Amino acid sequence: MDKKGVKLMDPVLVAKKLSKKYGKVVALDNADLELYPGEVLGVIGDNGAGKSTLIKALCGAVIPDSGEIQLDGNKVSFTSPIEARKLGIETVYQNLALSPALSITDNMFLGREIRQKGFMGRILKFLDQKAMAEEARKRLSDLGLLTIQNINQLVETLSGGQRQGVAVARATSFGTKVVIMDEPTAALGVKESRRVLELIGEVRARGIPIILISHNMPHVFEVADRIHVHRLGTRLCVIDPKKYEMSDAVAFMTGAKEPPLN
Repeated sequence: MDKKGVKLMDPVLVAKKLSKKYGKVVALDNADLELYPGEVLGVIGDNGAGKSTLIKALCGAVIPDSGEIQLDGNKVSFTSPIEARKLGIETVYQNLALSPALSITDNMFLGREIRQKGFMGRILKFLDQKAMAEEARKRLSDLGLLTIQNINQLVETLSGGQRQGVAVARATSFGTKVVIMDEPTAALGVKESRRVLELIGEVRARGIPIILISHNMPHVFEVADRIHVHRLGTRLCVIDPKKYEMSDAVAFMTGAKEPPLN
């Protein structure tokens, strides 16, 4: 998808002049963002640039002080991640946001459990544990996490990489409008990281756009269609990874080089 083609489409998700302060600390300063259908938008920036706050505002984990968010052209206002999830925005948080004392299956279906059919599910609200376990196993197998032997083991017994895999599998399974990934390969090995990048491509092929926040510059340049450079709480510029080198991106985000005019 070339840049000219992308611009002809209406964006799926838009952030306009989002601002957020914590006391005297400015986390977001009139930040903008556009995400187009079927694209991977890389978001990069130095530590403390405000990337995580921007993403949390887009998925309802943080309520901005001012600004506007639009989904499919309609203004939306989230007061919690649950509201964003109901509209099809799924997020893999940097801290994973999993419940360690629950099983893998329970974490995968937390808040959207499958009930048994008929009287047992409709009236008594019994859950269909078998169906959820089978679906969770399939999702993890698709991600290549075959090292997980027992789908019902507690998340607290998993390695960091396995926990990351569960979070990624959950987001890509249920995201219908937008999937946001905050450092999805941070705790993964080489093989698992490669599978996550392949999964990003598969999700994009289904027409679901992805926002990828990562410090792993090679990963961003490999899968992103456009790269949003964030600095000092706002968008500095958007670059085409085919036209710029990784060294250019680093220079932009650190202030060592003047950004291009978008």
